[in-house]
Amino acid sequence: QVQLVESGGGLVQPGASLRLSCAASGSAFRFLAMDWYRQAPGKQREVVAAITSGGSTNYADSVKGRFTISRDNAKNTVYLQMNSLKPEDTAVYYCKADHVVTRLTYWGQGTQVTVSS
Repeated sequence: QVQLVESGGGLVQPGASLRLSCAASGSAFRFLAMDWYRQAPGKQREVVAAITSGGSTNYADSVKGRFTISRDNAKNTVYLQMNSLKPEDTAVYYCKADHVVTRLTYWGQGTQVTVSS
């Protein structure tokens, strides 16, 4: 079993930055591929960024060049650095973990990000 706890959301103005964190417990972090998803009101949940257990990254086109996903295996934590935030980035952001051995998937509870002037 894996538990995921997100933090770092908030209300910011356009152009500002935020860093989200997702702390994982309950399993060896190095076996987890980690993703950040987001869901805006009335829209489907979409993947924002992904990082493999080996550290390879991938991004949605809408956030390329603005968001950076990273992981600290010593702290069992994945981060999402979000720069140059736009109102359309407003959403609940979720952390997802995929265990590369068991193939099980786990979700965090989400953290709200609101970008508004």
